[in-house]
Amino acid sequence: MVEEVIRVEIDRETREAIREALQDMRDPVDIHVFIDDDCITCKETLKLVKVLKEEAPNNLIRVHLHHRQIDEEVFRKHGVERVPSLTLLDGVIKYVGTPAGEEIRGLIETIIRISQKDSGLDDTTIAKIKDLREGVHVEVIVTPQCPYCPYASLLVNMFAFEAWRAGNRTFIAETVEAFENPDIADRYNVTNVPAIAVNGILIFVGVPYEEDLVERIYDVVKRGRRVDVEVTKGSPLR
Repeated sequence: MVEEVIRVEIDRETREAIREALQDMRDPVDIHVFIDDDCITCKETLKLVKVLKEEAPNNLIRVHLHHRQIDEEVFRKHGVERVPSLTLLDGVIKYVGTPAGEEIRGLIETIIRISQKDSGLDDTTIAKIKDLREGVHVEVIVTPQCPYCPYASLLVNMFAFEAWRAGNRTFIAETVEAFENPDIADRYNVTNVPAIAVNGILIFVGVPYEEDLVERIYDVVKRGRRVDVEVTKGSPLR
């Protein structure tokens, strides 16, 4: 059952590591959490966010909790349809399902880079992202056990962050937990993760180099080209 797979287990050592990592934050970051009454794994997302808020220095992580039955307008504004979901930058970066296991690392690094206003991307990549004014929806399908998945999620998140910094709110980075959202994994016939889709087209399995990813996005979005799926190292979906 999904609740047996999706668990946020943070012992003292892990909490200390989270605290140490978050010391690199500079500016506040807002995390929006979306839940409802029927959500099986929402408590795990809430558990994680509570730890992040408690361990962030100087209250630099600000948590906003939204309940579907009460906050429908906020759900619409952030483009949230499934619970649990977690968003940054008002929905430009989105986690659909609980960022558990290995994925916690990618989320923390995303928060730190947003706080520092530094994506860590190459200047050439940033320039190409700024040139993308069309709508871009990148889905990264992940599992908690996958050690490669946080790197793919972080890279896509930073693409969306740079688009957001350039005033483009139509580049959406969405990390999708496969066990909580099996219909999305099935849509792309995912057997290994991370799997990356752009505007509904699967383009990568594994972790791409940033220059390869931005070129593939250009091929799909700006050039209208049909692309073959590039496969690098990944983890079986199990």
